Amino acid sequence: MSLTHRLTVGGLKALTRALCRIDDAQLERLPSQGPLILVTNHINILEVPLLYTHLLPRRATCFVASVRWDNPFYRWLLNGAQMIPLHRGEADVAALREGLRRLEQGWIVIIAPEGTRSRSGQLLRGKAGVVPLALRSGAPLLPLVYFGHEGFSHNVRHLRRTDFHIVVGEPFRLRTGIGPVTREVRQAMADEIMRVLAGLLPPQNRGVYADFAARPLRYVMELGAQR
Repeated sequence: MSLTHRLTVGGLKALTRALCRIDDAQLERLPSQGPLILVTNHINILEVPLLYTHLLPRRATCFVASVRWDNPFYRWLLNGAQMIPLHRGEADVAALREGLRRLEQGWIVIIAPEGTRSRSGQLLRGKAGVVPLALRSGAPLLPLVYFGHEGFSHNVRHLRRTDFHIVVGEPFRLRTGIGPVTREVRQAMADEIMRVLAGLLPPQNRGVYADFAARPLRYVMELGAQR
């Protein structure tokens, strides 16, 4: 990362801390090394700069909609931060390969299975794009959720700081060997990942996964369960 980008990242971190009261103590639970898929919910654009700057010096990246590269400033910022462009609405093989390459190099790859911002703070139905990345890489998945910042835009307009809570769960992998991984199975795996996220959120934020505890998890296996 160039000096200019380091200064920019430092400025972004200072700005997010000025705008928000960030409850980030649980970030200490993240491993200090090794490949990791960080699965998160997605409420608004604030999360990307906040999480990226707080994970440093660990190398972290995330998938960002390729249309963001159309803006020269965003293109400079995203390239400097080594984000991965993702073409939405299609099976983006190039993005998957780049995500796998980063994991092989020990990076953290951040992915929000919802695929878009919920804005309301309530979980949307998860998409299955995270599943091939998890199965092909073999990297552990770590659930992380944010909440409390649903009213960020309103608070900024009224010159008020926003509470920003971060909760980190237990690492897990997806269980395989119990049948072919069909499209339906991939979606079931994605839904189980989202149910894990729902379990970390307050009830009012669980959205379509409000009944997260109604059924046992078939595909999600916490790493502690392997010992």
